[in-house]
Amino acid sequence: MTRKYLIIPVSEVSKVDFSQVCETSEDTLRKSVDNSKTFIKWDGDDPSFISSLSNTEGTYTNSEIITILSGTDWTLESEE
Repeated sequence: MTRKYLIIPVSEVSKVDFSQVCETSEDTLRKSVDNSKTFIKWDGDDPSFISSLSNTEGTYTNSEIITILSGTDWTLESEE
């Protein structure tokens, strides 16, 4: 089974049915550095609520999402 990832605007989180995704609640979502985006993940068939979401990015594979999340939109630059 392949895990899938979808980036969504934080404003759309209220439409997420957490019983259909790996995250358990809004509190467990990782957010982008500017707090405008988050992502959800699931295994198998696409959750039924996805069609009600707008301005989504993806779906991505595990390797694709790792590359995205390592970018500056998702990871703070560390001061050295």
